[in-house]
Amino acid sequence: MQYAHLGRTGLQVSRLGLGTMNFGMVTDEPTSFEIMDEALKQGVIHFDTADVYGGPQKPDIEKGYGVSEEIIGRWLAQGGRREHIVLATKVYQPMDFGPNDRKLSAYHIRKACEDSLRRLQTDHIDLYQMHHIDRRTPWEEIWQAMELLVQQGKVLYVGSSNFAGWDIATAQSEAKARHFMGLASEQSLYNLTARTIELEVIPACKHYGLGLFPWSPLGGGLLGGALQKAKEGRRSSKSKEIEKLRPQLEAYENLCKELGEKPSDVAMAWLLHNPAVTAPIMGPRTKEQLTEGLHALDVKLSEDTLKRLDEIWPGPGGEAPQAYAW
Repeated sequence: MQYAHLGRTGLQVSRLGLGTMNFGMVTDEPTSFEIMDEALKQGVIHFDTADVYGGPQKPDIEKGYGVSEEIIGRWLAQGGRREHIVLATKVYQPMDFGPNDRKLSAYHIRKACEDSLRRLQTDHIDLYQMHHIDRRTPWEEIWQAMELLVQQGKVLYVGSSNFAGWDIATAQSEAKARHFMGLASEQSLYNLTARTIELEVIPACKHYGLGLFPWSPLGGGLLGGALQKAKEGRRSSKSKEIEKLRPQLEAYENLCKELGEKPSDVAMAWLLHNPAVTAPIMGPRTKEQLTEGLHALDVKLSEDTLKRLDEIWPGPGGEAPQAYAW
């Protein structure tokens, strides 16, 4: 396994992260345990979850919310595991129907953290990520709540997810004024089919020293050999997107054939090639998907291949404002 520092911090994480959104919703508990066992065996130490993962958001609160965290908690309770992983979870999403059961008020942050700690059966969260920006709550309130959790030893690092570049800049300027470290990482939608963050989010991460965790690295399955799977008769919920992108997908899958690599591995290798990327978040549904996905770490892409990928999946043109102005 390869490791990298989380942005400007001294913390190291594996170059591939284990995403657990499927645990409890698509993947049952015994299989989830197998995946986590294999991940740890293979050196994958970054485990990413969220309080909302594991089931439908509405209407079944009791059977939906917190299931992924609970599965991880029962796995950790077996002993000998907690000290070997970097555990990340998130706060923001509605966890009940009350007006204060969501977003980033100090009230909700405190309660959500306590609930996550209980479900995860641990006394601290290594990386506590704000799942989305909450522009209604002032940063003075958010940082005060996060600072308290850090002081109490319940949270070690704070991260963001789905923030705009200017949100990152605002958060860091407010944190600096409080003599607080602020954000250590950002988790964003990023893959060959979705490159918008190259405009301002990635430059902001570089400037402020944030680690970057791309989510949906395979574009919801589009970059995992969607056309080949369709030929094999496997159904996809992305049928409309597949037809819309068919010419690009054909060119992409043909390029992967030339390289002798699976499309999913090429997509992950492309992300890993970017020095701004700390670790793409994998979302395996089975142990086999996890072990197969690790091959991406060994895939090397030449400059010519990277150029061809840019031609098939053009980005926004670089960083803003040069991407759209002189």
